[in-house]
Amino acid sequence: MEPGSLPPRWLRGRDQECRELIELVRAARSGHSGVLMVQGEAGIGKTALLDYLVDAASECRVLRAAGVESEIELAHAGLHQLCRPLLDEFGGLDRLPPPQAEALGTAFGLRSGRPPDRFLVGLAVLTLLSEHADDRPLICLIDDAQWLDRASAEVLAFVARRLAADAIAMVFAARTTDDDHAWAGLQRLTVRGLREPDAAAVLESVVTSPLDTRVRDRILAETRGNPLALLELPRWMSPAELTFGPGPPAAGTVTSRIEDGFRRRLDTLPDDTRRLLLIAATEPLGDVGLLRHAAERLGIGMDSAAAAEGAGLIEVWDTVRFRHPLVRSAVYRSAASPDRRAAHRVLADVTDHDRDPDRRAWHRAHAATGPDEDVAAELEASADRALAHGGLAAGAALLERAARLTPDEAGRVERELKAAQTMLHAGAVEDTLRLLGLLDHRSLTELQRARAEVLRAHIAFASSRGHEAVRLLLAAARRLEPLDLELARDTYVSALEATLFAGLRLGEPAAVEVAQAARAAPLPLRERRGDLFLQAIAVLQEDGFVAAVPLMQRVVNAFDTDDTAVDEALRSLAFASEIAVDLWDLRRWASLCQRHIGLARESGALSALQLALNSVIYTKVFAGDLTTAAALLDEATALAEVAGVTSHPYGAIALAAFRGDQDHAGPLIAVARSDALARGEKMVVALTHWAEAVLCNGNGDYPAALAHCRALLEPADHDGRVSLPPTGIQPSTWALAELVEAAIRCDDPATASAAAERLAEVAAASGTDWALGVSARCAAQLDERRAEGLYREAIDRLERDGARVDLARAQLLHGEWLRRSGRRNDARSFLRPAHTSLAAMGVQAFAERARRELAATGETVRRRAPETRKELTAQELHIARLAAEGRTNPEIGAELYLSRHTVEWHLRKVFAKLDITSRRQLRDALRRPAG
Repeated sequence: MEPGSLPPRWLRGRDQECRELIELVRAARSGHSGVLMVQGEAGIGKTALLDYLVDAASECRVLRAAGVESEIELAHAGLHQLCRPLLDEFGGLDRLPPPQAEALGTAFGLRSGRPPDRFLVGLAVLTLLSEHADDRPLICLIDDAQWLDRASAEVLAFVARRLAADAIAMVFAARTTDDDHAWAGLQRLTVRGLREPDAAAVLESVVTSPLDTRVRDRILAETRGNPLALLELPRWMSPAELTFGPGPPAAGTVTSRIEDGFRRRLDTLPDDTRRLLLIAATEPLGDVGLLRHAAERLGIGMDSAAAAEGAGLIEVWDTVRFRHPLVRSAVYRSAASPDRRAAHRVLADVTDHDRDPDRRAWHRAHAATGPDEDVAAELEASADRALAHGGLAAGAALLERAARLTPDEAGRVERELKAAQTMLHAGAVEDTLRLLGLLDHRSLTELQRARAEVLRAHIAFASSRGHEAVRLLLAAARRLEPLDLELARDTYVSALEATLFAGLRLGEPAAVEVAQAARAAPLPLRERRGDLFLQAIAVLQEDGFVAAVPLMQRVVNAFDTDDTAVDEALRSLAFASEIAVDLWDLRRWASLCQRHIGLARESGALSALQLALNSVIYTKVFAGDLTTAAALLDEATALAEVAGVTSHPYGAIALAAFRGDQDHAGPLIAVARSDALARGEKMVVALTHWAEAVLCNGNGDYPAALAHCRALLEPADHDGRVSLPPTGIQPSTWALAELVEAAIRCDDPATASAAAERLAEVAAASGTDWALGVSARCAAQLDERRAEGLYREAIDRLERDGARVDLARAQLLHGEWLRRSGRRNDARSFLRPAHTSLAAMGVQAFAERARRELAATGETVRRRAPETRKELTAQELHIARLAAEGRTNPEIGAELYLSRHTVEWHLRKVFAKLDITSRRQLRDALRRPAG
């Protein structure tokens, strides 16, 4: 084809749409990926555009799948439909990396194992498609995407967002709906009604008798350019109506009227044909063999399909295909309830119990006329299989249906509770609340009512992390104590965690009440690591930091080990890392974060990985490695995008504050604070105030820094002593150091002394060089007599602990003090390394402070940009560093959720930018300062 030309077969009135599709094919042929979401109402021509694309994609491999409304409860059904041909040709799962093969095999029910994370399944599908596209470009078409089961939709959306340098085009077609969050961010093509000249031409192409102009205009107005309506309407109208005009327009949408027209055509068919069509509409796979077996059981011959084929409603060849999804809908919905149940019953009878137990159970459920424990048990088993395959939404739907078919009240309640718990895990909060509302009218045992309360409390915690969640969790934990001690203690841990997110301070009545209740709870029969959290945080909230330190150290020791089970580690490592932060233990914090990241990547737990990345960004920032922190932030942002969720702002806040650019950091921090206030997350509000204090101290705006510290550290009593804040990502205790620096510059020694005393208590209890070094730096600013020794102690300790930014700030403060004391030569010996280090790390505001101080000593220092690799993007730098460490392209792809082709594409750009030709040169090239 010439550039811009269209294939011989074209669609009237769809030139622009066809050109967009052709560009996707061209891109795939040149080795570049493309994704398009085609949206529009039923009958508008989406499927016709996909058919057009098939004709245009010569020399490409085409995979097709379609969502089926009746399969929306079967996890990964749509995904399996798309991937099955490749698995057959690809040699099964054996050519995939083992973790990916395990995940995809489990998702498809081909292997047994623990529930796979959806993003590891997504990476497996990405690898499968990418490897297959090596031979020839791959075109993946997914029709009726609005009816995909949720698990398939999430995985396919993940894959679509990670395509870059692969010869793959993905096109989704879906009706326009309000609930399309799964496809957020994908390029859209909205298909609208045909323009009047094209619509008139389509109408005239199917009308064989003369059409009055006024009648034509009315039909065009009513159909609004919908091609299917234009093609079908003349079939519904009598010759008189075509001559003199139709009757009054029927109520309803164009879609409902098209369905109504199909129903009228069904009425003209023989009884056996309609019964055969109903079986075909009820069986979503298009399996001709299954249709034949079912028809034979009812005494219907396959020749009965001829009348439907002649009417243009269905095609039966190697598969059963309806002319349009609306035909399937019309057939199923127009049938009487007993006839639909009979169709499901016969399909259940002919579906193999061993090969397809889930679909058989689904048919049996729809065939049931009332409660049936046997069917309910089969559905629950199907739900358990769906959950094992990672299908939370499907499992919840199956459990709810099983509950409706359960004859006895007690069994129904258990299944409804199980369904509600699953819905909550799937993030379906509204559905969870709806089911809990039904449970309010059931006869529940005390334990069941307590479990329902726990669910409500967790919903409150997820939606608004304020005092209400604390109250609900505490009440649920108390109610559970005599009923289920382990669940009670787990709920106490959640309640204590909620006190931290709610920003409750040590000694605050609500926090103390939770702590006292948790400590008073009986000990479980078996010791669990999670109970260490309960003990440590309960003591912290009730007795204070110093008393809690030994227990907090036990928590850190317990989880900084390789012998923790993966599931437990993923649940607990984030909390353990936060406790290491409270202890000012930078090395343990970094170790726990790396352990968390490794396990999250290995298991594909993206939500855990996002949290771990944001935490490890802080360790890199405090260690002065802002370049790596930026690469990790880029990864966290990309992962949030592919997951279709909002990115956590925590890492971005710290990085922006340390870089010191007020124009960039100020708005970012303000938005994060506003969002946190709306969610009731006072801990994050505290984080933003700490970040602003760092930003303002760096830029020399000490009154503003003092104001932010005061907003964070409210006086605990009338003597002005600042209070020791709660645990968590503890911006409040970090803010004590910022408060000392700001208060001294604002001539407020009383406030600075109070803050330094509180920080000294924390440092003495924790005993780490980081805490003791920062505490010594603060004390030096208040004690002129001992300042020299305290600054040297601070520098020695911070150098040992690897806290490079705090080390450079100690050198800066020491140099400033020496200059003010008239010791200009001595001052330079500390200001030079402080300036050099801060500038190299990219901590620009403090670096500028050091430059000005050096200038005040009489030394001229030019402003210098940080030695970062500005010519590489954050993702390119991350990939380059992994390659320099010796990782292979598939290993890098697995870590960053990219195909190996995309990694190769990024590395080619890296080589060009660094002017190198091989991976062996990467390590040295990355060490070179940017030119």
